[in-house]
Amino acid sequence: MKALVTGVAGFIGSTLAERLLAEGAEVVGIDCFTDYYPRPTKERNLAGPRAHPRFRFVESRLQDADLNRLLSDRTHIFHLAAQAGVRKSWGRDFAVYTQNNVEATQMLLEAACGKPALERLVYASSSSVYGDLVAMPMKEDARPQPVSPYGVSKLAAEQLCYLYFANFGVPTVSLRYFTVYGPRQRPDMGFHKFLRAAILQEPITIYGDGEQTRDFTYVHDAVTATIAAAVRGLPGRVYNVGGGSRVTINQVLEMIGRVSGRQPRIQVDPAQKGDMRHTYADTSLARADLGLDPKVGLEEGLAAEYTWLAGIL
Repeated sequence: MKALVTGVAGFIGSTLAERLLAEGAEVVGIDCFTDYYPRPTKERNLAGPRAHPRFRFVESRLQDADLNRLLSDRTHIFHLAAQAGVRKSWGRDFAVYTQNNVEATQMLLEAACGKPALERLVYASSSSVYGDLVAMPMKEDARPQPVSPYGVSKLAAEQLCYLYFANFGVPTVSLRYFTVYGPRQRPDMGFHKFLRAAILQEPITIYGDGEQTRDFTYVHDAVTATIAAAVRGLPGRVYNVGGGSRVTINQVLEMIGRVSGRQPRIQVDPAQKGDMRHTYADTSLARADLGLDPKVGLEEGLAAEYTWLAGIL
């Protein structure tokens, strides 16, 4: 496999690159180090891949890169580059989301047209595309109605992937990740914030009543599904990738107390616009086509993230 990983310095991208390299792939990684969180964190994520002889790094926005040259011999593209974050996607900042999530994806897809070596382009979408009005568990054929500008941008890019498949034969597969967590998780994400607060014995802030639920997916299970999608995923298809660990935020806090050995101190703030109330993945399609079989339970995964975070604070 000759892979291109976009967003390679990120949480999932760097973990994916390491797995691909371990499995014998040749990897080109591209990242532009957006300022959403500190560059040193992303540089630390890249330490392993940078030391590997089959890895080459390109620092660039996709919009500025020579994509025709980068894709000329690639057999697989893993498109994880995106502007993350639901709560920051409102108002004036939405322009950043259209540039980094929609425009960048369109340019990558355009460059992928007519590349004979290309076997799959795997796009990292999000459960945020569903919104709050679909039945549980969420199925891929439900009508998506995102409730945040971020979700809109991810759905738009997902639709671009489909139209480039339908019109130009680009072998795209889209994965709707459900709340990925684990070592290297972004500092703006809930588990990172909760665990950091527990380690530093600071209050943990939750939004709303804590009874909202999420289907949590450990990062190595997400990576396994992503690589499987590049080999076994049907072009043009969308798959849910969930870890099967659907619990309330209040239950998460109880687990954090057990993992850290400390009783969390909770601070409650109002619910935030754009935050979905519940997520729960129907993964039957991914199980059938990709062999999805999550291995890491939530408390085990929280313990792994806690150990990683304690080691860098």
